[in-house]
Amino acid sequence: MKTLVILLFGFILGCSNGSSSDIPYPSEEKSMAYDETILLEEVTEMEEDVAQVDDERTEQQIIKEGRLSFETDNPEETHQKILSLTQQYQGFVASDNSGKNYNRYYRNMVVRVPTNNFQAMLDGISEGVEYFDQKDISRRDVTEEFVDLQARLKAKRELENRYLELLRQAKNVKEMLEIERELSTIREEIEAKQGRLNYLKDKVAMSTLSIEFYKQTTETGVTVSYGQKMLNSLKGGWDGISVFFLGILYLWPLFFIAIIAILLIRWWIRRRKRSVPQAPKK
Repeated sequence: MKTLVILLFGFILGCSNGSSSDIPYPSEEKSMAYDETILLEEVTEMEEDVAQVDDERTEQQIIKEGRLSFETDNPEETHQKILSLTQQYQGFVASDNSGKNYNRYYRNMVVRVPTNNFQAMLDGISEGVEYFDQKDISRRDVTEEFVDLQARLKAKRELENRYLELLRQAKNVKEMLEIERELSTIREEIEAKQGRLNYLKDKVAMSTLSIEFYKQTTETGVTVSYGQKMLNSLKGGWDGISVFFLGILYLWPLFFIAIIAILLIRWWIRRRKRSVPQAPKK
């Protein structure tokens, strides 16, 4: 590890080119104390400096999202209208689902359009809608996180280049393994930050609209006339009689057994009476 530290120190001195604004020169006696911690501190300072400069130049990064829910008389026409608007404003449909429950037909769509066309898309969908059950529009400022990620990526790539230079100067396998281990950690951090930055760029460039529209398929609270109630009662009575007779048919084996049992009992009673002697008449 000491050899790695010495190589790291020597590389930093070589990159300074005598400039007083670069990494300070440690004395010969303190060369062993100039370790990876100092290099990481310099990288942190570099991140802060880059962030301050980039913060002045970077435009505001805003993520726009919307959620709409409303009733429509013609779901198919509304669906085609949204598809047409999506194509007109250079967007795409991320998801499109439909269904039906006990009293209404509904459709859920997630549409993504370029942020510059977000308001125009929103106005186009809202046209002709009398009332929104839900209309939520959010704008989230991610400029600070955006700039911070860019700065840290730039600094991490600079640190990666320094370690690559040290790797070329390594004198034995031990030094190479130590440097490659550090490089692996740095590259993982670079990939994670690059992934997050790409996600933010996508969210900023393409706004998201979640749309739900529906149509009631049944009326609730309908008053039934007295004549209709009588008709329903007569129909229900006839249905009840039909069910009763059908039930009797299902029970025919029980009735058959009961009849046989009654006949056997009567036969037994008559036979017993015949076997009993009659008293003589006076």
